[in-house]
Amino acid sequence: MKKGIIITFAVLLLLAILGTISVFGVNSYIKGSSKDRIITSEEALELEDVDCVIVLGCRVHGSGMPSAMLRDRLVCGIELYDMGVSPKLLMSGDHGQKEYDEVNTMKQYAIDEGVPSEDVFMDHAGFSTYESMYRAKEIFQAEKVVIVTQEYHLYRALYIAKQLGLDAYGVSSDIRIYAGQSGRELREMLARCKDFATTLFRTKPTYLGETIPISGSGDMTND
Repeated sequence: MKKGIIITFAVLLLLAILGTISVFGVNSYIKGSSKDRIITSEEALELEDVDCVIVLGCRVHGSGMPSAMLRDRLVCGIELYDMGVSPKLLMSGDHGQKEYDEVNTMKQYAIDEGVPSEDVFMDHAGFSTYESMYRAKEIFQAEKVVIVTQEYHLYRALYIAKQLGLDAYGVSSDIRIYAGQSGRELREMLARCKDFATTLFRTKPTYLGETIPISGSGDMTND
C-alpha cells in the first residue's frame, strides 16, 4: 500500500515537472519567434502596403468608457493611422451581447478623435486573439497588418498571425503601468499554450460569414 502511494506520488510529480517544462518551453518559443516583429511607430511608418492597423479589444466599463488598457491601445492605433502607416483601422473585439459592446466604443473613440467613419472597420466577433487574427485574414481579406496591444499580449498575437498566414508587425501600447499586471502575465502564459495548440489544428472561429474587404468602407460594419 505504501509502495503504491509512493509510485503514484512519483508519477504525479513527474507529470507536474513535464507540464511546467512544456509551459515554459512553449512560452519561450512563442516569444522568441515573435520578438523581431515588435517595432516602434517610426519603424512602422517605413512599412509599405499595410492593409490595416488592428486594434485588439479590451474591457469596456459599464459606463461605456474604455478601460485604461483599451484607451492606450486606441491612442496608439489612431496615432499610427494619423502618421499614415495605414489608411484603415480594424477594431476587433467582443460584441457578443447587446449589453456589452467593445467595438462600437472603439470606433466612436476614433471618430471623436477625427478619424472618418469609413476608415474604421469593426469586427464584432473578435472574441479572442485567435479569432481576431483569423477573421482579419478570412473576413476582412487583410494580408499585411500592424497589430496594436500591450507588449505582453503582442507576442501571442503575432505568433497566431504568422501561423495563419498574415504578414504582421506589432507596436506596443504600453503607455503606463497597469494594476494587476502580474496576474495577466500568468494568464497569458497559459493562453500562449492554448493558442499554440489552436493554431496547430486551425480551429474555426465562432463566426465567419461573408467577406468585408478592408479596402472598402468601414461603414459596412456598422450596426
